[in-house]
Order: sequence, then C-alpha cells, then structure tokens
Amino acid sequence: MPSCTLTNLGSCLVQNLFEFILSILNAPIKPFLQMTLNLLSAQVNLNLFFSMWVIVIYVLSMFYALLLMGTGFNFMISGYDSEKRDKAKQSLRNIVIMIVLIQASFFIYQLVIDLSSIVTSTTLTLVDPNFFLLGTGGIVDLGIALTMSVLYLATIMLTAIILAIRYAFVAIGVVLFPIAIFFYFMPPLKQYGSLIMNFLGICIFITILDAVILAGFGKLTTVGIFNNFQVIVLIAAFCLVDIFMLFLLFFGIIKSGTKVYSVINKVK
Repeated sequence: MPSCTLTNLGSCLVQNLFEFILSILNAPIKPFLQMTLNLLSAQVNLNLFFSMWVIVIYVLSMFYALLLMGTGFNFMISGYDSEKRDKAKQSLRNIVIMIVLIQASFFIYQLVIDLSSIVTSTTLTLVDPNFFLLGTGGIVDLGIALTMSVLYLATIMLTAIILAIRYAFVAIGVVLFPIAIFFYFMPPLKQYGSLIMNFLGICIFITILDAVILAGFGKLTTVGIFNNFQVIVLIAAFCLVDIFMLFLLFFGIIKSGTKVYSVINKVK
C-alpha cells in the first residue's frame, strides 16, 4: 500500500481502502485460482505409472513372436501369388513399426505431453496475472465483483475439477497408449485403437485451446468498456473453457464409439 502524507492523505486513504477490499475479496479465490492454473500448464508426472507401463509392454511382447510367425507363414504359402506376397510384406512392415512404437511408447507419450505443456505455458504468459483477480478493472468492476465473487469462485472450482479429471486421464493414458498402438495395427481392433488415441489426444492438447481462450478474453479486457466488467469477462472465459473441455471430451468418445458400433454392425 502507498505511504500516506499530509499532501496526499485523502487519495491515499481511498487507495488503501480500495486495495484492502481487493485483498479480502481475492483471498479465498487465490488458492483455487493457483491450483487451476497449475493444473492447466503443469507437466503430467508419468513416473507413477511406469511400473504398470512395463507390465503392459511385457504382456504385449508375448504376441510379437506369434504375429511374426503368422506373417512369415503367410509369406511362405503365398507361392507365386504376388498379391498375397505383397500383403504379407505389408503386414510384416506394420508389425515391425508397431513393435518399435510400442517399445518407445512411454517416451513418445512423454514428449507429446511436454510439447503440449510448453505451448500451454507459453500461451498463458500472454495473459496479465491481474486479469484473474477480482476488482482490478476499477471501481465499477469492484462493485460488480462484490456481487459475483461467489459465482466466480464456483466457476474456478468447477474448472479445477475438470482439469483434475483431465490430469488423471492423461496420467493413466501412458498405460493405455501402447495398448492403443497394438489395437490400431490389428485390423479387427483398429477402431478400438483409434478410439483410445482420439480420446488421449483430446485430453492432452485440450489445455492449449483453454490457454488460447483465456489469452483472448484477457486481451478483451483492454478494450474500452470491457475493462469495467472484468469479472463478467472472467466468468465467461472460464465457463467457455469448461464447456469446450466437456464438449470435446464427450464428442471424442461419442464419435469414436459410433465408428466402433458401425464396424461391429458390418461384421454382423
């Protein structure tokens, strides 16, 4: 708070009172806000599931020899049929690619997550930290914030819950990723592999979209009238983030599930 002297006593008292009200208003919000921003840009710790990943790789590796033997057998019995020989060669190539990707799946998955985290963190640096605090837009914004602080807190808590669920899905995804690769290279199971990959891809990269939304709304408050209604812009930004996350997660599951259902019907 600024120091008060006889020459600026009036304005100083008003300023100190304004900052005191802001500190009280933002005190219960800051912990949840910090947790939300950390979940948004934090690098997911995959080491907790490394042992489970090793077990999955060990189980999948039991199928490698069977697949290679089956492909070799098909190649041998293809005779002079060029089409069958080409299919056998293609199958062998796919199996080799699958084995390499599965064995390196942990590091590939970690690399993708790190890339998403870096882009998200970089985008969030474009947002003024004061944008997330109530009442920083002026007297009018402070008056609105006093009546809508509970709604803003509830919105942040909902965002934190969704991001926590997303964090859990991404962390567990390191175990599902090699399974998805295995399914993707098995023609009868390809749609199931695609389903898992689509869902994990959405979970990983959705935070980039969230950061872009927050950065866009942050820039919006620098435009004229919106600066006086910053709390409304904040609530709208986090609500839009929540809607996009829920929509994309469910859309990814439903879309991939529809493909799987259509494949099953064709088989029948």
